[in-house]
Amino acid sequence: VQLQASGGGLVQAGGSLRLSCAASGRSFSSYFMAWFRQAPGKEREFVAAISRGGGRTPYQESVKGRFTISRDNSKNTMYLQMNSLKPEDTAVYYCAADGRNFREVPSTALGYHYWGQGTQVTVSS
Repeated sequence: VQLQASGGGLVQAGGSLRLSCAASGRSFSSYFMAWFRQAPGKEREFVAAISRGGGRTPYQESVKGRFTISRDNSKNTMYLQMNSLKPEDTAVYYCAADGRNFREVPSTALGYHYWGQGTQVTVSS
């Protein structure tokens, strides 16, 4: 599967952005999907993930209540709605996918085999 992330940009603190991740290749609905981010000088970190049918959506604690992950399997696309953005949310955001049969939705980078190219999100104070 190939992944293309988009929707990043520059926004003021308190603002909103919606990221999209378009997938091509094998059946999108068979993949767990996730968003990760990496700020300059920091390790890549988990943001949120979503199960194949969308019923399970684990989040990193710092984004709970502000970010919402979703997917539209008919459009082969995953989304990340980001509200109440903070300067510390500034990072390159990556989408990821994996088709293995995990019992739980993976929340580490090792759980994802396919990666998109990343989209920059910058939140100014």
